Amino acid sequence: MSHEKFKICIDACNECASECEHCATACSHEKDAQALAKCIELDRYCADMCRTAVAFMSRSDKHTSSFVTKFCDLCAEICNACATECEKHSHMEHCKKCAESCRKCAIECNKIGKVFLEN
Repeated sequence: MSHEKFKICIDACNECASECEHCATACSHEKDAQALAKCIELDRYCADMCRTAVAFMSRSDKHTSSFVTKFCDLCAEICNACATECEKHSHMEHCKKCAESCRKCAIECNKIGKVFLEN
C-alpha cells in the first residue's frame, strides 16, 4: 500500500509534532513554567507519537496494517489529551494553536482504520 493513502494524516501528524514542540518550548520560557509542566510533558509525548506515527504510516503494508491502525488510535488518544491540556491555557497563542493542531491530528488518525478497510 502506498503511503500516499496516508498523506493527509501524515501532514496532520507532522504539523502537530511541530506545533507541540513549539508549544513545549514556549511554555518552558513562560514565567509560570512550573505550572505548565503537564502541558510541556504532554506536548513532548504528543510530538514523539506523531513523528512515530508518520514512520509507521510511511512503511506500512498489508502485513503491518493492524499495527498502524492501533498506533494511530493511540496517537489520536494522546493528541486529544494534549489538546485538552493546552485548551486550559488557550489564552496563550501557542497553546491555542497547539490544541487546534492536536484536535485535527486526532481526527485524521482516527480515520486510518478506514483506509485499510478500503483496500
